[in-house]
Amino acid sequence: MNMEKLQESMYQLIVETSTNLPKDVRRALQKAKQKEIAGTRSAMSLATISENIQMADEAISPICQDTGLPTFKIKTPIGVNQLEIKEAIYKAIVQATKDGKLRPNAVDSLTGENSGDNLGAGVPVIKFEQWEKDYIDARLILKGGGCENKNIQYSLPCELEGLGRAGRDLDGIRKCIMHSVYQAQGQGCSAGFIGVGIGGDRSSGYDLAKAQLFRSSEDVNENEDLRKLEEYVMEHANELGIGTMGFGGETTLLGCKIGVMHRIPASFFVSVAYNCWAFRRLGIKMDAQTGEISEWLYQEGEKINLVEEAEKQTAAAAEEAPAEIILKAPISEEQIRSLKVGDVVKIDGMMYTGRDAIHKYLSDHDAPVDLNGQIIYHCGPVMLKDDKGEWHVKAAGPTTSIREEPYQGDIMKKFGIRAVIGKGGMGAKTLQALGEHGGVYLNAIGGAAQYYADCIKKVEGVDLMNFGIPEAMWHLQVEGFKAVVTMDSHGNSLHKDIDQSSLERLSAFKERVF
Repeated sequence: MNMEKLQESMYQLIVETSTNLPKDVRRALQKAKQKEIAGTRSAMSLATISENIQMADEAISPICQDTGLPTFKIKTPIGVNQLEIKEAIYKAIVQATKDGKLRPNAVDSLTGENSGDNLGAGVPVIKFEQWEKDYIDARLILKGGGCENKNIQYSLPCELEGLGRAGRDLDGIRKCIMHSVYQAQGQGCSAGFIGVGIGGDRSSGYDLAKAQLFRSSEDVNENEDLRKLEEYVMEHANELGIGTMGFGGETTLLGCKIGVMHRIPASFFVSVAYNCWAFRRLGIKMDAQTGEISEWLYQEGEKINLVEEAEKQTAAAAEEAPAEIILKAPISEEQIRSLKVGDVVKIDGMMYTGRDAIHKYLSDHDAPVDLNGQIIYHCGPVMLKDDKGEWHVKAAGPTTSIREEPYQGDIMKKFGIRAVIGKGGMGAKTLQALGEHGGVYLNAIGGAAQYYADCIKKVEGVDLMNFGIPEAMWHLQVEGFKAVVTMDSHGNSLHKDIDQSSLERLSAFKERVF
């Protein structure tokens, strides 16, 4: 096989998957937008998502800054050298990372050191299968950490909040799937997709669940029972009212695919793999002799322009939305306490990124900069350095905030931080600290990495680069950075309210259906 051509094909697959959302996913998003009420937070979010998709198309830049753990599923004819394909993938991964199409995400689990090139023990994931066809089928999913952390596995029988007992039958499986959507809330960048694996053991069950994500969102399940279950979930999960980003709304789930395998008598697992709206999954058919791409997968049909409808949604939202409040650090406690849940803010000036490593570091050390009155952004951007040694932001959407719950309140008090930006909300400890200290939580639109990168006008500096690019503290000069107040200093939390209301709605599905 031509190694140069093979590597080029794999590089194209990686770049397209990171930057070009599949057509079946675009169609699912279009349907979601048509259901939402103009002027609502969910409609605004979907409009921003649509703009972000268009910007990624035009710039050939990552749709979301978290390019995740690359997972390849490859089918090869008998006699094809799989070691050569692995080597081509490794080289293509390194090049795509260098070119800013992938964020360096491979972290040593013991030392915390980032390899910098997306290669490491077990990374990327490459799964081979032989088949009798004469071409190579290569598929790739880039599944980010926010949605990966909302994966869940149930062992039947079990008791489920809001739904009661789930037994070892199809109806018990139904309850598990409905609960999986509820527990994700907005933290996995809803509206999302789920793959469900029934049976197997703990590891093969998750593998089966993730394999369902490689199905087209528009295919029809050959198993009649599973087809009916998929249709049931798609209809009723959207009645939970969780909505886009967990803001409330008409669409919580964009797709549900279910697979089944045998199990041993003592174990009955239902495994759910959650995927965000930024469903970066593509595939190619390649000539087994030359390595050339002969066909792209998941790209059937016309490419939908989501932006035209997005502009209408944005205009409708602007007419009905409250006036935007300008925030510029350092922010006073008085200004923070004047904010309330539902307010839309626009940030000008400085903000500082801080993720898992930074929060752990700040809990034990002094800050490298004065954070009094400042804004922390839960973000791990994709960054590239130019020939002059200056950094530029290639993608910069928010990461899931709940991971910082053990640290956030204490750090805000310790350093005088007034505002935190992220996605998915935070818990009771942070909410209490916001009231005691005078702080606010701002929810940005998850996955909108190009939209927010456009708001960042300059990288003023960086600290703690020893943690790697995603985990370093970047000093960012921003303009017109929009977010919604979802937790305020008066004890109010939109996330808590949506959780409670969706749990009440979930309870309506307690009675047996199948």
